[in-house]
Amino acid sequence: MLVSLLFLGISFLVSAVLKSKFTKYSKELLSSGLTGREIAEKMLRENGIYDVQVISVDGFLSDHYNPLKRTVNLSPDVYNGTSVSAAAVAAHECGHAVQHATQYGPLMFRSKMVPAVQVSSMLVNWILMAGVIILATTNNPTVLLIGIIVMSLTVLFTLVTLPVEFDASKRALAWLNQTNITNTQEYPKAKDALKWAATTYVVAALAAVVTLIQYIMLYLGSRDRS
Repeated sequence: MLVSLLFLGISFLVSAVLKSKFTKYSKELLSSGLTGREIAEKMLRENGIYDVQVISVDGFLSDHYNPLKRTVNLSPDVYNGTSVSAAAVAAHECGHAVQHATQYGPLMFRSKMVPAVQVSSMLVNWILMAGVIILATTNNPTVLLIGIIVMSLTVLFTLVTLPVEFDASKRALAWLNQTNITNTQEYPKAKDALKWAATTYVVAALAAVVTLIQYIMLYLGSRDRS
């Protein structure tokens, strides 16, 4: 419980810093004057990608790339924005499109995992809860073991997400620097924004791994008692 609360606190802190950074950099206007949409379309074209559409979606930090619909989805602040944060996010999401176009291994593997993870994420908490209750009442760890196996799938998904996100940011920053979309003063700010965005995935992955270890230890402890 203490470990879970610790990671909850860390996650809250990182999210707060991330929002603060993006709010700050959203006020830093690009010298180029390009909008997030224009930056995204330019990056796609320069990477030879012509079958991906850049669209606007509702929400704050709701930006994402949809490999099935072949769309780069940008929040209104990014789509219409001419700020450092808009440039960083737009380029990052296009980084995923470039990964898809080049068949980047971790992204392709993660995409194949999505259907199974969608099912497991809906069931895992119920299975683990039932497993803990059954273990406490009958000392039978079988259901808990099933929960651990199902949870391992979602944990693997969060771990695979890390190289996908880091690589997308790497591609984005390299392109922003090479094309001078961001100048020497703006580039470090874009890099800082993407660093904090990536940190949220690191915290989520660590929390998932630690939680899985806790359940594994509970399972192993029950076997020792039997």
